[in-house]
Amino acid sequence: MLPLWVAEMDVRLAPPIASALIDAVERSDTGYPMGTEYAEALDEFARKRWGWEGVVAQRTMVVPDVMQGTAEILKIVTGIGDQVIVNSPVYPPFYAFVEHMGRGIVEAPLGEDHRLDLAGIQAAFEAATAHGRRAAYLLCSPHNPTGTVHTADELAAVAALARAYRVRVIADEIHAPLVLPGAVHVPYLSVPGAENGFSMMSASKAWNLAGLKAAVAVAGPDAAEDLARIPEEVSHGPSHFGVLSHTAALRGGVDWLDSLLAALDDNRRLLGELIAEHLPAVRLRPPQATFLSWLDCRALGIPEGSIAPADRGNVLLSSGPADVFLERGRVALVAGLLFGTGGAGHVRLNYATSPEVITEAVRRMAAALSD
Repeated sequence: MLPLWVAEMDVRLAPPIASALIDAVERSDTGYPMGTEYAEALDEFARKRWGWEGVVAQRTMVVPDVMQGTAEILKIVTGIGDQVIVNSPVYPPFYAFVEHMGRGIVEAPLGEDHRLDLAGIQAAFEAATAHGRRAAYLLCSPHNPTGTVHTADELAAVAALARAYRVRVIADEIHAPLVLPGAVHVPYLSVPGAENGFSMMSASKAWNLAGLKAAVAVAGPDAAEDLARIPEEVSHGPSHFGVLSHTAALRGGVDWLDSLLAALDDNRRLLGELIAEHLPAVRLRPPQATFLSWLDCRALGIPEGSIAPADRGNVLLSSGPADVFLERGRVALVAGLLFGTGGAGHVRLNYATSPEVITEAVRRMAAALSD
């Protein structure tokens, strides 16, 4: 089986990260993470990469990972029974975490072009804040699974709507360093009106550090007091090796990242060519970011199943096209239904692997449809 569902990359660890970890082991440095070095490294990276000076150490907190940090912020800015807006189809844990916390989900689906539908977002904000209730908006930027990179104008419009409806925005920007050639990432907190929002950032995805957990929660100037209300003990959760490796990535792994992005760009192009040649009925809009591709298989006419809310955390769930590609082609993809409204008839494919594996995967998928 080719496991192209899992959100890890087939790459060797960046040498600066390996050196940092080896040095720590040789020093027997295996204690608790301390200090603001991770936030300071993120600040340096953001200034050079995006021209953004918004990562102020006094307005940050190191958290175990992006979703755990998001959950802690949701506990502060919303209560049981409040609503959380998401742009479906979207990263399945958004649903799982929100529902587990006793909050409701209001979907504001992306447009057919995979871009933010501002009218739909406004309607969702209005519904979520009806009767004076608090609400939050989980913004996936860049977007997972579509790979859409939101523009400065789109983000400014979101910030204006959030201010008007008093909705608190939490931007998941874990894929921000993975913006591919042809697009530019705009940090949410850098746009006018986003001062009371939050950003969740991590080196995890860009440097393949999923097993070395750590992330940074960044508060806008008007949200600093809210971030300070999160219990200090939450900052004890990140892995010490996670903090060391993420800091090393941001400070010493930029050349490695640039080489990775060039390779991902080549793979993105190859996948598009292979899909066009071997799976012409499958629609692929090239992603602007991430190493994930969102394949529209609706024209194949494969019936979809259904899922219960409890199934959203089961990324291996087979349904519709994903089931066919797994059972007949031995290619494991993520079923689109897991991503909410707009996901039916789609699959998510990870192309952060070798050209040979991508080629074999598409060959198997095509063969699965011909059986």
